[in-house]
Amino acid sequence: MFAVIQTGGKQYKVAKDDIIIVEKLDAETGKKVSFDDVLMHGAGGDVKVGEPLVKGASVTGEVLEQRKGDKVIVFKKKRRQNYRRKKGHRQLETVVRITGIKG
Repeated sequence: MFAVIQTGGKQYKVAKDDIIIVEKLDAETGKKVSFDDVLMHGAGGDVKVGEPLVKGASVTGEVLEQRKGDKVIVFKKKRRQNYRRKKGHRQLETVVRITGIKG
């Protein structure tokens, strides 16, 4: 069984026991989280597609870790103007293990 969920402005195709990395969620390590924005779910040939969401469907998961992602370097430069700016950014993210799909 699989499901397509939406969180943090992105969509993820998940199955039971998958580990996904999503935008930061307000939950502590070890806590349960529920994703109610299920766009599609099914198994084999039996697939339900929502309009836009599947009613009554939800995906549960467990927070494994809160962390920062890899550093992204932002570099600005204007030629011949002696203008250079270098900045780094690390996005906050949450690691989640999918524990169940209901729907």
